[in-house]
Amino acid sequence: MDIVRERLEREYNLELVITNPSTDYQLTLLSGEELDIKSATDLPDPAKIAEIREPWIKGEVVVPKEYVGNVIQLISSKRGLQKNLSYVDAQLAVVDFEAPLATLLTDFYDQLKSVTSGYGTFNYELDDYRAEDLVKLDFYVAGERVDSLSVMVHRSESQSLGREIVDKLKQVIPRHNFQVALQAAIGGKFIAREDLSAYRKDV
Repeated sequence: MDIVRERLEREYNLELVITNPSTDYQLTLLSGEELDIKSATDLPDPAKIAEIREPWIKGEVVVPKEYVGNVIQLISSKRGLQKNLSYVDAQLAVVDFEAPLATLLTDFYDQLKSVTSGYGTFNYELDDYRAEDLVKLDFYVAGERVDSLSVMVHRSESQSLGREIVDKLKQVIPRHNFQVALQAAIGGKFIAREDLSAYRKDV
């Protein structure tokens, strides 16, 4: 990804915004209509939605037995459910689990390698779509919503993710001659805010 981004920026003089990969979501509206959306920006008015379903996977991690505790903790942090634990031999364990695909897309593999010192291996297959308490998290820069940054997230993770991304935006957006408000919101309710302070005037 970094190499492709570098080439696009250098050869075509582009300024790119790299966003998280996303999955598709299945919606049932109050009218009974079924929709399949590819990104958070396509989400219709939440008042019209009866149910949102996200894809889940069946996963399997093979790991030396001394790292089993770390792997189970990692799966739990991704809203995963451990289903089975078995031992191949005296050294290797197999952890079977189910988890939402969206939580594994960004850095699950890197984190798995980290907590298992590089020994963990991961396989998965798509399972089904399950109804969850999902919300659309929007981000505002100087009062303007930036659609490319919108994400679908579980309500329980929305506060922490909103604060985290707003904090990152504060680090990467350059300062201006005026104060810039950076905000995260669910619907019309703001849940996180940082202010990018203005340059002091030279007198």
